[in-house]
Amino acid sequence: MNKPFAVLALISLASIVAAPAFAAPETYAIDPNHTYPRFEYSHFGYSTQLQRFNKTAGTIVVDRAAKTASVDITIDAKSVDTGYPLFNEHIQGEDYLDTARYPTITYKSTAVRFDGDKPVAVEGNLTIKGVTKPVTLTVTSFHAMPHPMVKVDAIGANAVTRIKRSDFNAGKNAPYVSDEMTLSIAVEALKQ
Repeated sequence: MNKPFAVLALISLASIVAAPAFAAPETYAIDPNHTYPRFEYSHFGYSTQLQRFNKTAGTIVVDRAAKTASVDITIDAKSVDTGYPLFNEHIQGEDYLDTARYPTITYKSTAVRFDGDKPVAVEGNLTIKGVTKPVTLTVTSFHAMPHPMVKVDAIGANAVTRIKRSDFNAGKNAPYVSDEMTLSIAVEALKQ
């Protein structure tokens, strides 16, 4: 083998071995201290009420090079927080979330749409009270960078959608308490 060809072959082999995996999916675990799903609705037209859930778990898998991702989130429905314990119990009751029978709310993606290297929409299935419906979340912001405090890669996003409570057998008091609700989620997740 002539010397220039051998050197070229070694350089080529070294570049293949040293090349990063360009389409490597990365798994992120939901940070429960910075992830809060919220819901808002009109209360008799007087005001827009905003409530949240305090316990959320799940994973987000992102392959930014391949522009693919998946989302799997579980919300503890018993962690609903209205700021008033008696109202928390009311929301957990049979007419609304029925947490005795359905203690969790889940969202599992079926597709994620990207614009450039950022996700802009997540299509998936939302399950509330045992009823599953297709729901698309619009991603209003997405950020990925090393976390300055915990020193691991992290991602964060905000997403929003609108649903009808009655689609999930939780439509009591509609239309006085609006049937249509805005669901939003502020999510942060740490690379595993």
